[in-house]
Amino acid sequence: MIDPALALLGTFLLVAGLVALLWPDRGLLWRGLRAIHATERVLIEDALKHLFDCEYKGRIANLQSLSGALSVSGNRGAEILGRLEEQVLVAPTETGYQLTPEGRRYALRVVRIHRLWERYLSDETGVDPEAWHDDAELREHTISSEEAERLSASMGHPRYDPHGDPIPTAGGEIVPPQGRPLTELPPGELAEIVHVEDEPPAVYAQLVAEGLHPGMRVRVNEASPQRIRFEADAQEHVLAPILAANLSVLPLPKEERMEGPFERLSGLDLGEQGTVVAIAPALRGPERRRMLDLGLIPGTVVTAEIRSPGGDPTGYRIRGAVIALRQEQAEQIQIERVA
Repeated sequence: MIDPALALLGTFLLVAGLVALLWPDRGLLWRGLRAIHATERVLIEDALKHLFDCEYKGRIANLQSLSGALSVSGNRGAEILGRLEEQVLVAPTETGYQLTPEGRRYALRVVRIHRLWERYLSDETGVDPEAWHDDAELREHTISSEEAERLSASMGHPRYDPHGDPIPTAGGEIVPPQGRPLTELPPGELAEIVHVEDEPPAVYAQLVAEGLHPGMRVRVNEASPQRIRFEADAQEHVLAPILAANLSVLPLPKEERMEGPFERLSGLDLGEQGTVVAIAPALRGPERRRMLDLGLIPGTVVTAEIRSPGGDPTGYRIRGAVIALRQEQAEQIQIERVA
């Protein structure tokens, strides 16, 4: 005979299990369905970003490129494209797929949020540059368009992300690509870095390690199939062409070509003076605001006055006060020497 107490306990456990599984909104089944839906939405949004990226760069988007970009099998990639067609977000062409007007609007919303997050991470946090892209990839799927607008407003509605990519407007407008690869810049011509490609990550990490970023003035000194030797803000760099091609530059107008590349504050010897031209764009967030608060704004004359026994930091006279700056900080201040 079945023990009534055990039967009652079994019934209670069965009911409790069914409640835990099927409870609306909070049950395991509902959570699982939401997770599947979220994963599906992430894949769809990433697919739309890939198609937009191909369109923006004049490339063909097809099943192979999509599957590679999303790191999924060909069959899974075909399923995603099928879903996009069902939702009238993409349309097939003779060679691949293209975004429909609605698909392009959706893609631009995702791209806008991604690049706003990258800008936020670069300007307002201490996150390493190599992590901006991956962090933004996670965050871009978690906020609404309204939250994105508040984020944009808090930063003064920036026009470009930290890599130099244009941020689409809230209305879905985006400027066309600018610049050309550094490898195509004629030796001796002065230009400005307008974009640093952040993929693949290993290449971007090398460019970050070189201290290269949008806003730097560059001049190629030597170009060969083996190497590109160039100056960037008075510092010499040597890169293999395959790496240098990930830097896009825009030749400066003739009236600006006699200016720069500028020296760095760290290059002053004791007793020498320099006039601040700019703070390098690579210096962001609280550290940048501190430099501005110290008076390091364009036109300020700075004198190198004292150096620690170890050679770092150096004391600079700035607007009547002597301020100690580490070498890595002084390297971010662009100057013109005072004769």
